[in-house]
Amino acid sequence: MNLKGRDLLSIADLSREELLFLVEETGRLKDLQRRGEFFRPLKNRVVGLLFEKPSTRTRCGFQTAVYQLGGEAVYMRPEELQASRGEPVKDTARVLGSYLDCIVIRTYSQGYLEEFARYSDAPVVNALSDQEHPTQVISDLYTMLEAKGRLEGLNLTWIGDGNNVCNSLLLACGLAGVNLKVSCPEGYDPDRRFVEKALNFAKESGAEIELVRDPREAVADADFVYTDTWISIGQEKEAEAKIKAFKGYQVNDELLALAKDDTLVMHCLPAYRGKEITDSVLEGERSIAWEQSKNKLHGAKAVLASIL
Repeated sequence: MNLKGRDLLSIADLSREELLFLVEETGRLKDLQRRGEFFRPLKNRVVGLLFEKPSTRTRCGFQTAVYQLGGEAVYMRPEELQASRGEPVKDTARVLGSYLDCIVIRTYSQGYLEEFARYSDAPVVNALSDQEHPTQVISDLYTMLEAKGRLEGLNLTWIGDGNNVCNSLLLACGLAGVNLKVSCPEGYDPDRRFVEKALNFAKESGAEIELVRDPREAVADADFVYTDTWISIGQEKEAEAKIKAFKGYQVNDELLALAKDDTLVMHCLPAYRGKEITDSVLEGERSIAWEQSKNKLHGAKAVLASIL
């Protein structure tokens, strides 16, 4: 599968075959690590990590991935760059794109990513923007495959905010043939553009994509129930209103009692116990959030190895 030199700004940048290849490659690289074998395609390569937003798993996952693949990582904070003093994005992109072999960016604006990629000679990877989190859902699909042995025909239910992770899941499920029910309070549905793209992808894959207002109805046939923080980075001023609006959308034992006995729970973390999920569920036997978190490292390796 030839992804060499490609940007990854959106799941929609991938074909079905390319997405499934990255999911399978995530598993292959995880198995290599389990066996203590080394795969070093990034020897003499340097990957830049430009993070405008705080990060635990994504930053550490990508930085460790670069090292394990034999490369070097350069971590950059915005305040350390001339961009903080007004240098245009295109100038920063031209310079960094000439020094680095790949640039992984976590940013507030999808528009920033797209402009950066337009002027950078090096490929750009979206490590989270206001619209999408493609590398997260690549490893999420692998986590589902690892847990159930297949993807096509599985039932995934998203409970909570129609945010950037939800947008990427819509596209990924539409491509991969995973049935997805999204259950959000009124006014917090995912961006309609992503729903429409997902429905178009689903015409080819056979996936069913639905918006279901009642979370109790949405979990009834779920193989996986997935939730995320209600208050994304930069939305702190909306916290009080969102907590009120999301009453009834908590993933708790009462909600899971309406699901199948073998339904598993996913969370991309960080988790805010007592809000979108309870401690008893997150720490319970149905939770695969910690394996999901571990798989982010291997998903990052799959993306970097394939692009470089």
